[in-house]
Amino acid sequence: MISTRTAIRATAGTILSVLAFAGIARAADGEVSAPPRDARTMSAVELYMLYQDRSWQWSDGAGRMQSDGRRFTAWSGSGDKFAWAQGRWTVNDDGLMCMVAQWHSASGSGPDRTCFSHKRLGDTIYQRKGPSGSWYVFKHASHVAGDEFNKLVREDLVSGQLEKLGPAKKPSQEAKSNRSKQS
Repeated sequence: MISTRTAIRATAGTILSVLAFAGIARAADGEVSAPPRDARTMSAVELYMLYQDRSWQWSDGAGRMQSDGRRFTAWSGSGDKFAWAQGRWTVNDDGLMCMVAQWHSASGSGPDRTCFSHKRLGDTIYQRKGPSGSWYVFKHASHVAGDEFNKLVREDLVSGQLEKLGPAKKPSQEAKSNRSKQS
């Protein structure tokens, strides 16, 4: 005969396994093991509408996704650790939004590509940093104060910081114009 304690453990284990398999088990910080199976990959159009002409606030900076030319600009850090970037942001029908940019700092410059995968179920959006980050709820169906989505704002949080660099350190309008003519 199975004891009550053993039966409860077995039932709890089964329930947790089912929840984890369905992608519903959540950590306290909003992380999910995986989006629900019926969540669908977001389209390029949906991603474009989500990110266009928005700044993404970070703990120590921001990135700006402009619709004009899909231009991406960003800044991060302060003092000797200040860095800025210029490049493009891209979206595709595989649910991927990428920021591809040349980052510049006091110690030099180099290219970087950061991508995020997106899935949607109803009005809930799931996101993970590629290629192997953990899934989390980016935007809940109902407003949740801690959602990362709330850090996407219409205000331009980047241009003012880049203006402070002065003409010697930021790309000039002339340089941008010359690049356009070469294309």
